Amino acid sequence: MHVLIYWASPLQRDECHERFLPRGADAVAIAIAHDERMMLKTMTVGLLAPPWAAIPPPGYGGTESVVCQLARGLTAAGQQVVLYATSDSTAPVPTLYAMATADWDRIGHGEVELPHVMHGYEALAGCDIIHDHTLLGPAWALASGYDRVVTTCHGPFSGDLRAIYRRYGKRLPVVAISHDQAAHAPEIAVDRVIHHGLDPDEYPVGGGDGGYLLFLGRMTPDKGVREAVIAARAAGEPLVIAAKNREPAEKAYFTEQVMPLLTDDVHVVGEVTGSAKLSLLGGAKALLNPIRWAEPFGLVMIEAMACGTPVIACPNGAAPEIVETGSTGFLCSDPAELVAAIHRVDQLSRDACRAAIIQRFSTARMVADHLALYQEVVAR
Repeated sequence: MHVLIYWASPLQRDECHERFLPRGADAVAIAIAHDERMMLKTMTVGLLAPPWAAIPPPGYGGTESVVCQLARGLTAAGQQVVLYATSDSTAPVPTLYAMATADWDRIGHGEVELPHVMHGYEALAGCDIIHDHTLLGPAWALASGYDRVVTTCHGPFSGDLRAIYRRYGKRLPVVAISHDQAAHAPEIAVDRVIHHGLDPDEYPVGGGDGGYLLFLGRMTPDKGVREAVIAARAAGEPLVIAAKNREPAEKAYFTEQVMPLLTDDVHVVGEVTGSAKLSLLGGAKALLNPIRWAEPFGLVMIEAMACGTPVIACPNGAAPEIVETGSTGFLCSDPAELVAAIHRVDQLSRDACRAAIIQRFSTARMVADHLALYQEVVAR
């Protein structure tokens, strides 16, 4: 069964828009673009989210967090937004759904995703444009004759995904989330690169006075948890590990590779969200993010910087597009460089970290980039 949340009146809709308007830095950015927006056609944008987590996610979930920011930002920019997600979603926009709850435990299962996207396209058929954040959705759109569809690939263009998105790119606009992601598959016709954004005012600036380094992410080898422990210990700094550790592979990695390294200088707090996450980010001397794979973006890096916390990472994936060495953090190619960077992190300006987010990674900028794409697609 589909449920649509309708506004009872235009006044109620406008009050909701006002409630969720960005404040401060994002409000300034939107105000600057106001005249340009008035030139644009107001659209009804359908956002098709994956069925694996609610929008916004109650815990770990980068894609779902971005979809929520996009929904809120488009609404603040004067667009009408309809979200197709799961019924446990709480994003402040009209929401349609077929699934009662998100199904993280069956992530990647086609028998879960395909019915979700089939119902989703039917539900969003009246929108001016559909922005699809799923894997199987674009295939259904092409097979069923839906036009005015754009899709964002939130994962790497590798393995089977590379061939899938090569075919998608020939038929509809594909958005990449970093230049590095796009560069790994030059044969894919990427329409444009749009970096993720966040609302700076949702991330209070911290003083970094907690006396610890922070690892925040998933308990997996490609995130570099073990390397973070080793580097922090070599630098003589305490480390807090706040990591999602729910899946069998994550638990096995923790037991076999991380647990044997734990001593009193490492504090494992588990998965954190909301104010607890913001407190950890703001209190950290630095985010220690020694990623070991070509991560397409890395939302945690801009979350840290929004709190004024510099990032110590490896030059893999999108990290060089986010972190400016010597200004907002350090990019380190080996363990010795990680240790040296930890010793130098006090030289960095937390104000510079915050400023980089306002200037380059705000929700307002992300929304403006998407609106430009939507307008082009609708005009074709």
